[in-house]
Amino acid sequence: MLGGLCMEEILYNIEIHKAEDRFLGKIYSDIDGMKEFKNKRIDELLRDITFDMQLALEEFSNRTADFQDGIDEVR
Repeated sequence: MLGGLCMEEILYNIEIHKAEDRFLGKIYSDIDGMKEFKNKRIDELLRDITFDMQLALEEFSNRTADFQDGIDEVR
């Protein structure tokens, strides 16, 4: 919260569908766009989606930290 205002940002939209004998997961983000995942097991589909999100957010955090370091060096 900043000055009584709630700062909220959507990082991902996630859809999961069951199609015949497999699950289809779609994730949407401003960082990576849209990605699809398929798996016969829901737990493995969720693992794949979670792992991908963690990698993307770590990469984004590293880029943000590198950018902040560059700003600090300029000052």
